[in-house]
Amino acid sequence: MRAAVLHEIGQDKLEVLDDIETVGFGPGKVKIRIRATGLCHSDISAMNGVLPQPAPFIPGHEGAGEITDIGDGVTGLKQGDRVLMCWLPACGSCPACKRGQSQLCLAGFMNAGTPNFRRPGGDVFGFAGTGTFAEELVVDAGCAVPIPDDVPYDIAALIGCGVTTGLGAAINTAQVTAGSSVAVIGCGGVGISTIQGARVRGAAQIIAVDPVESRREAALRFGATEAVAPDALGDAKQRITGGEGFDYVFEVVGKSATARTAYETTRRGGTLCIVGAGAMDDFLQLNMFELFFDEKRILPSMYGGGDVLHSYERAIALWRAGRIDLESLITHRVQLPEINEALNQMRTGEALRTCIEL
Repeated sequence: MRAAVLHEIGQDKLEVLDDIETVGFGPGKVKIRIRATGLCHSDISAMNGVLPQPAPFIPGHEGAGEITDIGDGVTGLKQGDRVLMCWLPACGSCPACKRGQSQLCLAGFMNAGTPNFRRPGGDVFGFAGTGTFAEELVVDAGCAVPIPDDVPYDIAALIGCGVTTGLGAAINTAQVTAGSSVAVIGCGGVGISTIQGARVRGAAQIIAVDPVESRREAALRFGATEAVAPDALGDAKQRITGGEGFDYVFEVVGKSATARTAYETTRRGGTLCIVGAGAMDDFLQLNMFELFFDEKRILPSMYGGGDVLHSYERAIALWRAGRIDLESLITHRVQLPEINEALNQMRTGEALRTCIEL
């Protein structure tokens, strides 16, 4: 089968090969034929080494397709089921799951160190234990979440990561209050979803911040009340909040520099929500006095900060009701052989989300 492979960390292009095989099928596993997958910035972060991932590997974790085979012991799923990919399935029995924080379950991360593909040259890993830039893959049954018949594969793929992450940051983690002021720094697919979540929660003012003009324009269509370039954020803070700062600021870039800007843009007693996934050697500097004196809440948001199965259902319900726009998040579509074109669209900021159709 075909798949897009990164041979070494640090390479900026993927090679589409047709000699890939899935491995690991057996009890508790399912085989999925991928029909659509989104390109998330985390895929690029894994390629360049910002996020840890063994290589060679197949990127992609935001996918949807249909089940083609079921391993022994799997219940609640059958061949032909339409499913989206949950790259962080909850085990249900670890301390985090028992506390109701299933998004912090580490069971899914263990899969990242086990190859789930093979080619004549040796083992190939799947990013985050998945690897949706492949026509087929084998995963734990918990990674396959059934979707209703009215949800297209491309929409379901987005719900599998970016939409859930962004909506959840505003709704679950920060719990944006009605009438509040919000700033979102970084307006790709996740940032736009954060904007939509803040709008659903009733924020009165939503300021989108991004260096790419097309993304700022898109943010206005998705519910931002104003969109500015990063160098204009200070002026917006002064005009809109009288210099006090915003009630909620979301950092959706994953860099310490933008996180520091976000902290300074948050009002005293306000909430800074960290959504972007950054590098382990990129440190955010805060002094002990400002932490105490400003009393700003700093809330990291992992995969939307809540039970992902409930978050999937909520996203579908909001989409059906017309409260959020998911179709327009997909600004580009490519076939798998054009995957490097999609990578360029992401790196330049041209695309909000590119859908790779398999």
